[in-house]
Amino acid sequence: MSAREDMLSRIRGAVGKGRAADAGHTVDARLAAHRMNLIPARGQLAPDAKIKLFETMAREASATLTRVPLPSDVPEAIAQFLKSENLPSRVAMAPDPWLGSLGWERQPLLAIRRGRAEPSDEVGVTVAFSAIAETGTLMLLSGPDTPTTLNLLPETHIVVLRESQVVGAYEEAWARLREARVGEGGAVAMPRTVNFITGPSRSADIEQQLQMGAHGPRRLHIVLVEG
Repeated sequence: MSAREDMLSRIRGAVGKGRAADAGHTVDARLAAHRMNLIPARGQLAPDAKIKLFETMAREASATLTRVPLPSDVPEAIAQFLKSENLPSRVAMAPDPWLGSLGWERQPLLAIRRGRAEPSDEVGVTVAFSAIAETGTLMLLSGPDTPTTLNLLPETHIVVLRESQVVGAYEEAWARLREARVGEGGAVAMPRTVNFITGPSRSADIEQQLQMGAHGPRRLHIVLVEG
């Protein structure tokens, strides 16, 4: 036994721990179980209350929100938002299949380019994987159908979210992600990037003066699909 192993063995004995191999099995078991932490009461709500809390917290974080009854209402809602804010009708949209199936051809004035964002894009449209009610936060995943550049480059970020995707706490959102990404043999294939977005980008680093859009979009608009 080396001096290092002898020292670690003495430490484990002093704190009542077993051998390193046994400790490794314990860690593996805990990681596989994914036990949740203590969830605050504000996150343990009925579905309708979670949605209401998410909307309240998102607005408090300076996001704007529009509710629509049906997915097919999303294109018109986005067109109306752009018009009301005097924003360009040319948008970069995530190539997500569900998002692309919502009937954008009914809005001929929208010029849509599907793919990752370019520096010249002023408006980006994406979908969210989930949303956390307790902080009004959106959870977005990277991937071929959801390029992360759309979350960061355009000054206006529009996110389409379904009510069924709203959860109470962060732990629930992570649990949903693991369930959605379980593959063959039970292995979980996590995305390369997970973005948590709460309101538009802002910073008060310089002279404590709040500046919107400091490190990303200066506007965050959420289209919430009911039902």
